[in-house]
Amino acid sequence: METTSHTSATSHTSTTAETHPQPHTHTRSLGRSGIQVSALGFGCWAIGGEWQDTDGQPLGWGKVDDEESVRAVRRALDLGVTFFDTADTYGAGHSERVLGRALGRRRADVVVATKWGNLFDEATRTRTGQDDTPAHARRALTASLDRLGTDHVDLYQLHLSDAEPERAAELRDSCEEFVREGLIRAYAWSTDDPDRAAVFAEGPHCAAVQHRLNILQDAPELLALCERFELASINRSPLAMGLLTGKHTGGRALEAGDIRSTPPAWLPGFSADGGADPEWLGRVEALREVLTSEGRTLAQGALAWIWARSPRTVPIPGFRSVAQAEENAGALAKGPLTAAQVTEIDRLLGR
Repeated sequence: METTSHTSATSHTSTTAETHPQPHTHTRSLGRSGIQVSALGFGCWAIGGEWQDTDGQPLGWGKVDDEESVRAVRRALDLGVTFFDTADTYGAGHSERVLGRALGRRRADVVVATKWGNLFDEATRTRTGQDDTPAHARRALTASLDRLGTDHVDLYQLHLSDAEPERAAELRDSCEEFVREGLIRAYAWSTDDPDRAAVFAEGPHCAAVQHRLNILQDAPELLALCERFELASINRSPLAMGLLTGKHTGGRALEAGDIRSTPPAWLPGFSADGGADPEWLGRVEALREVLTSEGRTLAQGALAWIWARSPRTVPIPGFRSVAQAEENAGALAKGPLTAAQVTEIDRLLGR
């Protein structure tokens, strides 16, 4: 097992105090673990391709080209991204397989995070249920190691956001066993509930909380918890499921295999008729001028807001192409928004 921290990104300090009131670095620490990662991670949900629940409802982001996914991962590596977040259930195992193949011999250069808790059938690409037992955690970890083609996972995350705290304490203890055995280096819980996150935070090798955070959906309680327990804040949906990319317009339908085409209750911003919610698009337009300052794209501005929100944040936007990888990674060089810009955004959003 690798015992040293890996990163291919380099530190960068701005010389312009007005643009960046605080020094900006390309790297961040995964909480108290000492593991160093690029300040931007890449989320690998989309590269899992199409998959579904037992009712046939889509759980992926539509069709995907595996070869393009591999090229995109490798391009991200070349651009300094060293943190990749996936889950065993993304694509019913397919995302882990694609990521493992893409990393290949460069596995030692990156930090890999995956998740467990869901049950699925790889053959039919169907999520079939969930299992919160410690026995399943071990089975799932063994299977993930095989699909990823590695002997350890750097960050292992519970994927059941509403698991009971008592069971979560047992799973936290199981993760400590995995650390002792060299199978993982650290662990976290993917949940938007601060009280639940605090249960895992009590573990010596808990390094982070993964939670939703974007400019439209702030999470002050979870950021405060990360500060209190010295954890990293890993941010899923940093681009609000694509709304902050500027590529969605009112009335534009999404393909049938895309989860946003029939959004579940937990996915706001998209309507049941398969398009983006005009009210949410209006909020994005109100922010466009601020977010696209200093030559940023809209997506890069949204990532810059997250970095300005807390020095513990590590946003993990999704990607399906080399072009998306390049755009997202390009945000690193531009750094966080200024305090004045953050204040202006709060004013525009009425908060």
